[in-house]
Formats: sequence, structure tokens, C-alpha cells
Amino acid sequence: MSTASPRDKPIGVFDSGMGGLTVMRALMERLPHESFVYLGDTARLPYGSKSADVVTRYAVQCARALTAHDIKLLVVACNTASSTALPALTQTLAPTPVIGVIEPGAEAAIAAAPSGRIAVIATEGTVRGGAYSRAILARNPAARVTQQACPLFVALAEEGMTTGPIPELVAKQYLDAMLGEAKPECLVLGCTHFPALKETIARVAGPNVVLVDSAATTAKSVERLLGEKNIARESGTPEPPRFLATDAPERFARVGEIFLGRKIAGDSVELVDLQNL
Repeated sequence: MSTASPRDKPIGVFDSGMGGLTVMRALMERLPHESFVYLGDTARLPYGSKSADVVTRYAVQCARALTAHDIKLLVVACNTASSTALPALTQTLAPTPVIGVIEPGAEAAIAAAPSGRIAVIATEGTVRGGAYSRAILARNPAARVTQQACPLFVALAEEGMTTGPIPELVAKQYLDAMLGEAKPECLVLGCTHFPALKETIARVAGPNVVLVDSAATTAKSVERLLGEKNIARESGTPEPPRFLATDAPERFARVGEIFLGRKIAGDSVELVDLQNL
């Protein structure tokens, strides 16, 4: 059993792949004294096309792998897992707190849209599941929510094509209909890959549409939760972030830099097997 103070324990973060590194980037910027360990289930991505039962099983395996690193809090940096697996994760990790990306995003969308006109862009699986709509309407039943799947944004982000004519044309193709007569007040970036294209999306959406970044809003919620639980680390130099991947650690390091915004050494990514967890 660890004798480390709860304040000094790391925060665990997981996603089906590397997009969740945008959440970790926001966490590291907002919580500079905290240590982090990130797991990308790169062998089994994407989660969006899989059944809720399978996603829940995978998510629990990821969480158990992270508990081996004595985490003090788990951040589910995956929209699909956040929408289907939070109850199971909360039960499995109790009393360790668990927080997902959808609820903070919905809360921020309500605050950014006084008239309730909210647009959500996400992957096909998240749009199909309607998790953002449910979370938004639970807070404001009068909200008018439109959704659009933007699967090419994922590929563009992973190729590092985040600005320029190609991503701008793709963004216009996806967003023009949403940004028509009933223009939304805010646009929720409902996939952890999408903040990598934030500059392009903002240009196409225009200055009067507030972008709600699920990464930034989740970081704020984590900061608040750490304070409520009295487990925030408020000073000192953190340990370097640790990375776990279930496949292709070299590619994880190379592509992950796009999302994390800093270099990831290839030998810093540990290959892990979740099958027996």
C-alpha cells in the first residue's frame, strides 16, 4: 500500500487513442504542480463504433491499469467512454473520484448560450448516442441542440493538417448548414481531437460563435473537484508525465506530440497489455 500523501499522487487520464492528450494538455496548463499518467488504448481504437458493453469493459480495463500507478483521480478523456462507462468506472474505482468530458462540456455550453442555441460537433458514435444532447437538455430543457458528425476532423488532426486550405474546406463542408439561419451561440467541440483544429473551426464559425472546448472545460472541472476533495497539489515541481499505450508506442510518441503540444520521447511510452485486467 502506498504511503504517499493523496496530494502527491498522480492524476490518471485515458482515451481510446491519442486525442485525449488535448485534455491532458489543458490539465497540465491549468494544474502545473500536478503529475499525470496517460493511457491510450491504441490497440482497440476507435471506441465510437463499438457497443456500450464493449466500451464499458475496455474502459474498466484502462482504469484498472491506471490504478496500478496509484492515481488520486481518473479523467475519462474519451467522449464515448464518458457517455457509456462512467457508472461502471465510478463503482470500480470508488472511492477514487472519476470525471468525464461530456458533463463539463454541457455545463459550459449552457453558460455560453443564454438563448439556448447550441451546436455540437463530434464523432459519428457520439452524435449517434446523443450524450451531449441529453446532458444539455437535462440542464436546460428549452435548449435547441443541433449536432453534426465530423469524422474527417479526426484524420486531419492525426495527420497534423490542422490549418490551411484543406481543413478549412472540410470545416466549411461540415459547418455551413449548422451555421445558417438559426446560427448557434456556441459550438461544442465534442471530440478530444477537435481542439487541434480549433483555429480553423473558429475562423469558419465566425467571431459571434463561442467555441466550447471539452478539454479546457474538463480541466476547470478537475481543478474544482481536486479542491472539493482537498487533494490538490498546490506547489512543487511535478514528476514528468508518464505514457502508456496498448499498441505502437513509437507512433503514439510521434502523433501524440500534435495533441499534447510538446515532444514525447519514444522511449517514454510504455507498452501495456490490458487483456487480463
